[in-house]
Amino acid sequence: MRKRTTFAMLAATTALGGLAAPAAQAAKMDGSGDTTITNVTVDGAGKIAVGTTGAKTFKVAVVAKDDSGIKRAELYLDGPSYGYLQPDAKVTCVASATDATTSTCTGTFTIDPEIDFADNTPAGTWYVNAWVDGKDGDYFTSDQAGSFTVQRLSKLTVDASPEPVKKGKPLTVTGALTRANWETGAYSGYTNQPAQLQFRKRDSDTYTTLKTVNTGSRGALNTTVTATEDGWYRWTFAGTSTTPPATAGGDFIDVQ
Repeated sequence: MRKRTTFAMLAATTALGGLAAPAAQAAKMDGSGDTTITNVTVDGAGKIAVGTTGAKTFKVAVVAKDDSGIKRAELYLDGPSYGYLQPDAKVTCVASATDATTSTCTGTFTIDPEIDFADNTPAGTWYVNAWVDGKDGDYFTSDQAGSFTVQRLSKLTVDASPEPVKKGKPLTVTGALTRANWETGAYSGYTNQPAQLQFRKRDSDTYTTLKTVNTGSRGALNTTVTATEDGWYRWTFAGTSTTPPATAGGDFIDVQ
């Protein structure tokens, strides 16, 4: 599995006491004049879910203000362990149509799990590091101008049996909760996590929660309910700080 060499170099430098990851330190700010950062946003409500294959591209936007206008900005991202990302191209700053002193500076970033991640340690809170220059020479810099979360993409399956089933008889509903394992390049079971079993009647658009079951070995789910009427069964998982929510597609059961 290919890994981006800059990440390995960053980890090695940190271990030797060189470049330290700002995410592990208190936030640092510096500046001169009246340049300020007023807002920072990251695509996807600040949650970037990454699978085991396929690059994930997202945007980071920083709103900055200076009485002379904004000249330029530089952005980079850092996270737990060796996590570090530079923008794919030059950050662009566009002045507001109604206020020339304010600009939105946007950078595009890409995470490729097959290149960038050697293990699962980069999952967690990441920080936006920003340097903004005003047109009059003023500037502002912050190594924690904003934050977001990098998560291990999750999957959830469901299977109800037997099919069909007689009314009043036991129905077994199984499934599995897995999430991306960047170390192995595959999905692995997420154990000891609560998942809700939900049911939707044939003539309804709404799912109702029947019970909560904790995942077992390899993320396995298994429970028994009484078959009462036709409808769909599914599992749903609320997510954790390092893993996004997941919902299985409904499995329809014909009750006879």
